[in-house]
Amino acid sequence: MKRIYVIGAGVEGQEGFGRRDLELVAACDLLLGGERQLEFFPEFTGERLAIGSNLAEVVETLKQLADDKSAVVLASGDPLFFGIGRTLLRNLPEEELEFVPNISSVQYAFAKIKVPWDDTIFISAHGRGLKGAVDRIVANDKAAVLTDEQNTPAVIAAELIRRGRDGYAAWLCENLGAPEERIVATDVKGLLEIEAAPLNVLILIKEYETGGDEYVPTLGIPDEEFATIKKLITKEEVRVITLAKLKLRHDMTLWDVGAGSGSVSIEADHLLPNGRIFAVERNEQCLAFIRENMQSFNARRVSLVEGEAPDCLDDLPDPDRVFIGGSGGNLWEILEAVDGRLPADGRVVLNAVTLDTLTAACDFFENAGYQIEVTTVNIARTRPLTDYKLFEAYNPVYIIAAVKD
Repeated sequence: MKRIYVIGAGVEGQEGFGRRDLELVAACDLLLGGERQLEFFPEFTGERLAIGSNLAEVVETLKQLADDKSAVVLASGDPLFFGIGRTLLRNLPEEELEFVPNISSVQYAFAKIKVPWDDTIFISAHGRGLKGAVDRIVANDKAAVLTDEQNTPAVIAAELIRRGRDGYAAWLCENLGAPEERIVATDVKGLLEIEAAPLNVLILIKEYETGGDEYVPTLGIPDEEFATIKKLITKEEVRVITLAKLKLRHDMTLWDVGAGSGSVSIEADHLLPNGRIFAVERNEQCLAFIRENMQSFNARRVSLVEGEAPDCLDDLPDPDRVFIGGSGGNLWEILEAVDGRLPADGRVVLNAVTLDTLTAACDFFENAGYQIEVTTVNIARTRPLTDYKLFEAYNPVYIIAAVKD
């Protein structure tokens, strides 16, 4: 059986390879790697193939390797850490592959700045894009980012500033292990002034929250804390029951359709530390309020989706939970779109204030085979600043919880 060894090159050049690494290279029939990595072995006399953007050619060459031959693929650091290892595992039999990791650039960078890295999230801007990368940065306190030609440290910094999330200390670590190695300690705004080398690792560590005082996570944030159109907010007590009915787990994806003020999304933000929340809204005034509330409450996992449902739902990842606070007259179409994307045992919670909405939603869920539970919530609060303790009643809300069979 052919053997393919995927060996990580450390940041120290050839000196970073172990004895077994060098023996495998010397004995192999085919050596693959980047131009710089191939230069580590000028004495190698076998067949060589330089790896650039031609990963399909690399895979095909390895597939055609004879059963009695061996190949070495030189990678950077740990081949399974944002490296070529993922591509090889997808396209070649696992039993033909052996991985020999080395120190990654991220590990080396943290050692250089003398900061523990076991609580870091790791992000590659390549393929994920600017929005996806920054979404993950703002959701965490410590991030190591592998940038690319389009999503440079300065571009990432500009997006963080645009979102009002610039309270990070920053280390720009360039050309690690090379003679021109440079590590610059700065902040997010300082990154705007630096032209980074193509080979870099960007480390960001949260120092403070920007855009207002950090709100202590709690259920039932008072309604008056939100910027909103008075009629377009899920009341505090109803919000708590709604979140309970959603039965959120820490790593779920939640759609908040007809987000209004974004109050449900913002409270869910504290309940989904490893999840993702998409607040969907079409009303321009509400969109402005959602942005203001996201800033005020330092919402870190909430992404605002501007548009009319169900059309704007196509590009979102499939949900585990869906809350529908408003439908804009498209209730049936929204429910059809949700039903097509929701997994088995997925849960939809819908708040209705009219019997028409209650009836239409229940009809849809019953026809689609969902298990349904309806809770009627009647709220009355004492009136403030009055001589007598009188109660002011609010319109009843019907909370429909539907579970997909």
